[in-house]
Amino acid sequence: MELKEILAISGQPGLYKFVAQSTRGVIVESLLDGRRINASATSKVSALTEISMYTEGDDIPLADVFTRIYAHTGGKEAVSHKESPEKLKAAFAEVLPEYDRDRVHVSDIKKCFAWFNTLVAAGFTQFELPDQSR
Repeated sequence: MELKEILAISGQPGLYKFVAQSTRGVIVESLLDGRRINASATSKVSALTEISMYTEGDDIPLADVFTRIYAHTGGKEAVSHKESPEKLKAAFAEVLPEYDRDRVHVSDIKKCFAWFNTLVAAGFTQFELPDQSR
């Protein structure tokens, strides 16, 4: 399973693995409980490889943020997304000190840590973008 196969669906909690194309959208499988659902063609579906974080300079792909978190935690789960906003901001600043504090909201940081922990629990150890694996 590669990062390019992992999807976030607006309005749905957690992350999903792409399974197949269907006539009405895509069939995905939850990384949390393994249940399969059909994400309709009207749902906003984003591959994690298409998402990036705002920084003071150029935006950084989410895969690179995950790589930094993985190195920082030594391959273990990161801080829980349920921690206080102050603790989440401090933990995120340790990993990505150049993040744009005006445009990256606590909800974005929560989602980043929740997604990272979901991926680590699912066995991910590398967070490469498709063009980096060559």
